[in-house]
Amino acid sequence: MNVLIVYTHPNHNSLNYAFLQQVIQGCKENENIEEIQVLDLYEESFDPVLVFHKTKRRRDMHLDPSLEKYREQIRKADKLVFVYPIWWLRPPAMLLGYFDQLFASDFAYRDHGGLLPEGLLKGKSVVCISTMKGPALYPFFWYRNVHKVLMKRALFQYVGIKDVKFFEFGSMESSKGKQGRKMNKIYHYFKLMSR
Repeated sequence: MNVLIVYTHPNHNSLNYAFLQQVIQGCKENENIEEIQVLDLYEESFDPVLVFHKTKRRRDMHLDPSLEKYREQIRKADKLVFVYPIWWLRPPAMLLGYFDQLFASDFAYRDHGGLLPEGLLKGKSVVCISTMKGPALYPFFWYRNVHKVLMKRALFQYVGIKDVKFFEFGSMESSKGKQGRKMNKIYHYFKLMSR
């Protein structure tokens, strides 16, 4: 199994970075994993701005040569892992810009004129690991968990990915947030996962 980890946080001293290290360590100790790729969007200086105009058409985004290395990472991966904070009930704009550009027509899905497109990323699975300042149940009670709906239904299922797992960790700025236990949970999940 090949794993692509997309990390989206500007600070390498953050709790998100510590979670990233646990994912990497768990993957390294998993005999089912052949290759691990890590894409740090901030370190990479990924440009999240979606641009299209008269000469750069949206329908041709799947051919954009500046995005080919990222498309190849996705092609090669069996499992996509996203590590990011929740800001304003959603992932960072940097990660959303990555989705806007990479999950493009004729790469991630194909329209046939029907109600739903054909998902071209079938067979892949996704793990989303997110942290937030408030309690983990806050988005569920107040906003019907718009984050999960956005990620699972509006994005991943649209491109054919049905196997989506979430680890949402709340109260992460509190000393009672049990950060160590949560990091241990992530480490063991990746160390023991079979698919």
